[in-house]
Amino acid sequence: MSIPVKSQKFLLIPKGSSKAIISHLESNGYAVSIIDVFLLRLFGFPQSGFVEIPSRFLKECNENSCIIKRADFLASLVSAKAATKSITLIPGETSYFLLQDIARIFNLDKEKLQALYEKHSPYQDGVIFADTYSLPYHANEEMIIKYLIESSLARHRKLSNELLGFYDERTWFQYVAKASIIQKEAANIAEMPIVSSVIDNRIKNNMPLQMDGSLNYGKYSHTRITPDRIRNDTSQFNTYKYKGIPKEPSGSVSIDSIKAAIYPAKTEYLYFMRNKNGVHDFAKSYDEHLKNINRVKN
Repeated sequence: MSIPVKSQKFLLIPKGSSKAIISHLESNGYAVSIIDVFLLRLFGFPQSGFVEIPSRFLKECNENSCIIKRADFLASLVSAKAATKSITLIPGETSYFLLQDIARIFNLDKEKLQALYEKHSPYQDGVIFADTYSLPYHANEEMIIKYLIESSLARHRKLSNELLGFYDERTWFQYVAKASIIQKEAANIAEMPIVSSVIDNRIKNNMPLQMDGSLNYGKYSHTRITPDRIRNDTSQFNTYKYKGIPKEPSGSVSIDSIKAAIYPAKTEYLYFMRNKNGVHDFAKSYDEHLKNINRVKN
């Protein structure tokens, strides 16, 4: 019981049994074993989530970790309380602005967050699920980025297996790329499968998508799309210049937009125009589309 354990001051306790908790800690480098399952049960049951080890247990510490006797470590898990702040990623927002929010809320280095995101994320956007996350308020840049990406990738795998019956990263994130356009173009959830059908119909007819939402990527998330921007943007997200769906998502997505990307409505629509009520009028032909445009102007 006096064998030392090296522990972080803040750590993640998973939901589940004492055995699952000890197994998680062991897999993350903590000097614990199956025997500690029984010892932990004697102390009680830890709170799940990000927790802070009580200061009374923290004696031999440096900036990042502490050396604690095993008995004290197990007791500290039961005594530890949640120490978190919340960060919300709304559907359609980009990682560029998410990282700015994280830097501001947690007083962290924005450039370091960006560098770590690029290191750990397989794509520049669309990886972190749109959701609210509770994160430890003393977490560093590495801990936050790894948690957001690893937990989100686990959700992607789970959702892909549920909706497709398998998980292949490239296949799945092509759907996410499509969903990221739907997310920004659709006025509401009901429109999402219809917008998805327009994307498929335009591709089938060898037409460029010509959708402004794809150009609201990265730092341009809140930038109005102008003719000058369309002419000069040479990125893969310029669906006026390049046909098809970009190879990467242009922003975060909701589960509704992913479902719409996979299961589009069956339509012959090729165009849509936002009307005075804030929703879209869909059209099968360019002449019909021009009438919808003129109706908005008049």
